[in-house]
Amino acid sequence: MQFLSDNAAAVHPRVWDAMRAADAPQPPYDNDALSQALDAAFAELFGRPCAVLWVATGTAANCLALATMVAPHSGVICHREAHIETDECGAPGFYTHGAKLLLAEGEGAKLAVDSVAAVLSGIRGDVHQVQPSAVSVTQASEYGRAYTPAEMAALSAFVKQRGLKFHVDGARFGNAVAHLGCTPWEACAGADALSFGCVKNGGMSAEALVFFDEGLADLARLRRKRAGHLQSKGRFMAAQILAMLEGGLWLENARAANAAAQEIVASAQDRLLHPVEANEIFLRLSLDERAALRAQGFSFYDWGDDAARFVTAWNSDPTYVSALSCAIAAL
Repeated sequence: MQFLSDNAAAVHPRVWDAMRAADAPQPPYDNDALSQALDAAFAELFGRPCAVLWVATGTAANCLALATMVAPHSGVICHREAHIETDECGAPGFYTHGAKLLLAEGEGAKLAVDSVAAVLSGIRGDVHQVQPSAVSVTQASEYGRAYTPAEMAALSAFVKQRGLKFHVDGARFGNAVAHLGCTPWEACAGADALSFGCVKNGGMSAEALVFFDEGLADLARLRRKRAGHLQSKGRFMAAQILAMLEGGLWLENARAANAAAQEIVASAQDRLLHPVEANEIFLRLSLDERAALRAQGFSFYDWGDDAARFVTAWNSDPTYVSALSCAIAAL
């Protein structure tokens, strides 16, 4: 009974169908009809012009975006728990040729105007210190917290006022939008670039890198090629992404994952470390309690010495979800 990660979930059948349908001769790289359709599809979703590139991983999506925003001698402000800081094996520095991550604090792994201002206030404007060029946030955050439209708007306005670029890591963007009940644009308002997550949400091997600052996309295309991420049969990447958008499948899947998480939450209120606003659940559990759950067949990650993380997915088995909920309640 798997609650390790939504990365371990099955690929949605409609994604497989789309990939099979794409298995016909087409011009290579970005020149096929499916890749060419991405800009218009996302422009319709977000209600504004954008330029979209497919990439194979969330790491590439985040780091290629940041590489268009910063110079090797500049920096990116992000949360101390941000995925680009804790789980990318130094990829941001690799892709940006050395740009520094400038770490900020914030409850629930979320940044706010005050926390970004605190980092900025400690930086002298001289040649001896790294000068920030961008701010990166995660929607939903690494602790499953969603930025409200008001929070996102306030933060992006402050970032732009300071002359910085704004990047949104949307590995679980669908889960955030499903929780908030807002428009997709309201959930990332002001972003220059968004990593629109698909793999965690029913996709197989494609993420969408969405540039609302379309000028950055031209630079990203060159960096994508140089980084070895320009696949010749890119139509299979585009097919996955378009299948996720068609009929709102991305939001349907996210709602299913969120609903499964909420069923588990109902039995674990006094154990919660963070409010559950997406599909990640962090619970206080002793070593013995975790061992008892694993003995019953549940898989999940330890989170420090006295906690665990459970992640639901678009296809979490209702029987397993119910069983986990009952097992936690019985501890």
